[in-house]
Amino acid sequence: MVAVTKTFPIEVVRAANVAGLTRFGENRVQEALPKVAALPDAEWHLVGRLQSNKVRRAVQAFDLIHSVDSAALLRRIDAAAHDLGRRPRLLLQANLTGEASKSGLAPDEFDDRDLLAAVAELRAASLVGLMVIARQDAPARPVFARLRELRDELEQRTGIGLPELSMGMSSDAEEAVAEGATLVRIGTALFGTRPG
Repeated sequence: MVAVTKTFPIEVVRAANVAGLTRFGENRVQEALPKVAALPDAEWHLVGRLQSNKVRRAVQAFDLIHSVDSAALLRRIDAAAHDLGRRPRLLLQANLTGEASKSGLAPDEFDDRDLLAAVAELRAASLVGLMVIARQDAPARPVFARLRELRDELEQRTGIGLPELSMGMSSDAEEAVAEGATLVRIGTALFGTRPG
């Protein structure tokens, strides 16, 4: 479980940590930095979109980045990780719902030669799996099943083990787990309605 603390103050994150949670997710790099500084021993995940101008700060702050959505971003993260002596774990984000408002690679982009080359060229960062966000207004389980299939296909193509599947949130966590989720992003069920 990744406890998603976006928009919640540091005091809430500290209380969650005291209660036993150690893995936290944030959507924005800038908002996360003071929280990461306050709890440096926690495992920090970036679950929101990563802008290319924030890559270095993200690599310094996060242990796992869920939202890698292009070969160019994959290369940029790896270069920053190499320069900074960091070893972040990465997930490729898939857009399996076709929504323009969501980031991610379309299913056919997982065959892209440039993407596969970028994965093979990783020096400091490591690709460990895939991530998806399902629609809130449609059945989620088929989306999660498709992500698992895509992961299996990518493992075959690259020869790399990809153990992580980041899928599911508070509203669809059970379906995600049923389809093999290893990372479920939970915010509302833990912390209630977001402030603001």
